[in-house]
Amino acid sequence: MPHADNDTAALLRWQFDLTWALFEYHLDRLEDDDFLHIPAPVHWTLHPTGAGGWEPDWADTEPDPVPAPTIAWLTWHLGWWWSTAADHLAGRTPRERADVAWPGPGAPSITWLRGLREDWAAALDGLTAADLDRPSAYPWPADAGLTTAHLAAWVNAELMKNAAEIGQIRLQRAAA
Repeated sequence: MPHADNDTAALLRWQFDLTWALFEYHLDRLEDDDFLHIPAPVHWTLHPTGAGGWEPDWADTEPDPVPAPTIAWLTWHLGWWWSTAADHLAGRTPRERADVAWPGPGAPSITWLRGLREDWAAALDGLTAADLDRPSAYPWPADAGLTTAHLAAWVNAELMKNAAEIGQIRLQRAAA
């Protein structure tokens, strides 16, 4: 396995910043009603709880057909995997899915995601080449032989995928 260097860290940070800039285009244009818009009859979303929070649709085994997610579900899911990735990067015990609270539609979710972005950017900026070479067991099995550099690259890819999904739903809703 090749070893990471300062160029690797700079490339990962550049890719992250590029992906985030593309996401900002959609974040700036999201309206509150976009978050809970149902894109298809079979879908996953978030539901208000009696305690004032939100509960995501979830199945431990992916259903067939795979439900089309709402922007609410996608933003919660993004916050969950990103929080968990940050926990792994910082050496903290990763939080459980049920412990990641979605703040609600509109500005609260956008502010939350932008805060996660700031935290992740600061963590990336603090990584050395040796840090990037450290083994990482997230989001794959511990014996996969992958590193923190792989984790950072995965975050970039997953963020790009989620940004594209959110953008596509927003564009379809706006065009309708």
